[in-house]
Amino acid sequence: MKTVLMGERGEAEQVVKFEHTLTAHHPQLPPVYSTPDMIRLMETAAFHALHPFCEGDEITVGTAINVEHRAASGIGAKVRVEAVVESFDGKFYTVRVFARDDIREIGRGTVGRAVVSVGKFMDKIKKESRE
Repeated sequence: MKTVLMGERGEAEQVVKFEHTLTAHHPQLPPVYSTPDMIRLMETAAFHALHPFCEGDEITVGTAINVEHRAASGIGAKVRVEAVVESFDGKFYTVRVFARDDIREIGRGTVGRAVVSVGKFMDKIKKESRE
């Protein structure tokens, strides 16, 4: 992995569709943007902040999530997440994430990520599945 400077940024956005709502998971719930979908978008933005620094078969994978979903967004809202690399402890990156819709901030928190070699990772998974 190339050196990542603190403050590096990544973004991700999506328009809320029915499949991103609570109703899609259970018909008695309201048609608002679900927390799992917001978290997925936060993870994607954090990935984009770090991926340009990966080398060879390296990628970053999620290791921790600590977020608040602070406001509801309906179908048709455009949600945008900004991710900012905040720290690195020698093994794990902490990325601060902020989610906004067309009107206001809807969520914030941190995402933890670690660098892995895809080849080594897949070899480990194959070995573990044979045991």
